[in-house]
Amino acid sequence: MLKNKIIIAPLNWGLGHATRCVPIIKALIKNKFVPIIASDGNALLYLKKEFPTLETIELPSYNISYTKNLKLSLLLNSPFILKAIRNEKQIIAKFIAENKNVAGIISDNRFGAHSKQVPSVYISHQLNVLSGFTTFISSKIHQNIINKFNECWVPDNANSQFSGKLSTSKKIKNKKFIGVLSRFEKEEKQKKIAILVIISGVEPNRTYLENKLKETFKNDTRNIVFVLGKVEGLQKKWTHNNCTFYNYMLTQQLQDAINSAKLVICRSGYSSIMDLAILRKKTLFIPTKNQPEQEYLAAYLEQNSFAPFAALASFNVKKIDQVKNYKGLETQKTALNSNLFRLFQSK
Repeated sequence: MLKNKIIIAPLNWGLGHATRCVPIIKALIKNKFVPIIASDGNALLYLKKEFPTLETIELPSYNISYTKNLKLSLLLNSPFILKAIRNEKQIIAKFIAENKNVAGIISDNRFGAHSKQVPSVYISHQLNVLSGFTTFISSKIHQNIINKFNECWVPDNANSQFSGKLSTSKKIKNKKFIGVLSRFEKEEKQKKIAILVIISGVEPNRTYLENKLKETFKNDTRNIVFVLGKVEGLQKKWTHNNCTFYNYMLTQQLQDAINSAKLVICRSGYSSIMDLAILRKKTLFIPTKNQPEQEYLAAYLEQNSFAPFAALASFNVKKIDQVKNYKGLETQKTALNSNLFRLFQSK
């Protein structure tokens, strides 16, 4: 029996893990593999909409949410997360036992999407997990998890161009820098949108960002478009206070919107950074407060003159004037070829 099914399992934390799996899923299909999408919540719903014909597996939710102290929140919720990981392992094992043609697993930050029965790959740009004075411990725990996988794919260029110190570690075995991932293609379009606001992330911070920016731009006369990152059964579009709103956009529509925008305002999530670099956009980032990864990435990109950032509490329209002093994000999209999937080739 030809082993050609690949389980691809992104973490449901915002939409970034799911969206950066889109080019991998497309490359798997191009190379005659059959992707099986495994996730939960909005990440699963989003990928079902992008790939309606693919088989899916619903995995347990980690139920990650933000409080003012993310480390404390994760610590308090760790029993529930560990239970979800155990259940996730059982679901994956059962699927492999019932489907003898599974050739491998690709996990994007899902700890339980792993098997000793088939080659397993882990995707992450966070080989070092920043957590303040506990960074050494959190990084060590994550590195130990990663090293259980056959390979670790780092979505960045070999010089860690966009991930900086997050992806620079000698502790990871079988590490591969696979280039910058994006579901988008650069196109030259008339810049009809003055400001494109892309809202994303885990609640309640997603709503905090939405409310702050709606209030900021409520009297603005420019063409401002909001994409709220709320994946629902049906797409909705409406206008309010001269702004246009969409609850969500799928790949082609969002690609058109970003290519048509003079400026993008969004969180400094890593998937967003990669997308905007591929599309060579001028950007202003608003990192999620108390999420060290986003706060580091925003500061790192500003220090390297790519893009400025602003804290949510102090953001105002005057901050936008800073963008002209930065070179903007820019890189070449990486073509994923068959060599990347060599691990899954049948012997």
